[in-house]
Amino acid sequence: MNFTPLITPPEDLRGHALWFTFQGVQVLIRREGEHASMPRLAHPREMGLAPLREQYLGALGDMHCFACEVESDIAAPEGWTWSGLRGLFGLVDDTLFALAGRAVQIIDWDRSHQFCGRCGTPTVIKTGERARQCPACGQVHYPRLAPAVMALVRRDNDLLLARSPHFPPGMHSALAGFVEPGESLEQCLQREVKEEVGIEVCNLRYFSSQPWPFPHSLMIAFNCDYAGGEITPEPGEIEAAGWFGLDDLPLLPNPISIARRLIDATIAQIRTGS
Repeated sequence: MNFTPLITPPEDLRGHALWFTFQGVQVLIRREGEHASMPRLAHPREMGLAPLREQYLGALGDMHCFACEVESDIAAPEGWTWSGLRGLFGLVDDTLFALAGRAVQIIDWDRSHQFCGRCGTPTVIKTGERARQCPACGQVHYPRLAPAVMALVRRDNDLLLARSPHFPPGMHSALAGFVEPGESLEQCLQREVKEEVGIEVCNLRYFSSQPWPFPHSLMIAFNCDYAGGEITPEPGEIEAAGWFGLDDLPLLPNPISIARRLIDATIAQIRTGS
């Protein structure tokens, strides 16, 4: 089922809509065995919930979709529960998971831009755009997006994998870092690899991208080749790093992540000789 992003809700909303209802970063779900669902109703008031804010997202097929947020002390209605987004993996399909990620980012932006960062005046919704505008100074505040580059370095048939101190025990992944002002994606990749593990890379190849709502990143993944240097983990950022062959891979990231897709695709290329 295709999702069509839209800004302006229909004037005459008939029937039920899909509501991504948040309490902070926790979303309201009904758990049924190995599946989960979100409320489908005309408005959360039908469940006794009074949203602090609402945002129209668009249409999933012919189903209109909204995001909203309720007070932090509101108990979940009977039969429902509050869940972190990561807990949804495997319980909903990829489209619904991506929509939940979009919804939480839009709600977070709406919550954190109630006042103008330039002059402090309360902002208002800007008609026709996903934006809030200051009526005093005219500053327009769009949803935040933090681009981050991911690099999987290959040396012959070995992969460079590293672990951050905040990873689960034993887990290693590809290197990643946020793009700085004035940087291209390629410059960011080369800088981050050099800073984090002290080596040079070449032959950068775009792999894919993934919105990552933790809290508002866009992951842009690349393959690249080792060009020289000795691995020297950056203190405080990289706990361990090394070259891993296909027969001695460590614990890898969750399949939900682009990091795992990048690693799996590269492993497949090595095994097939492509």
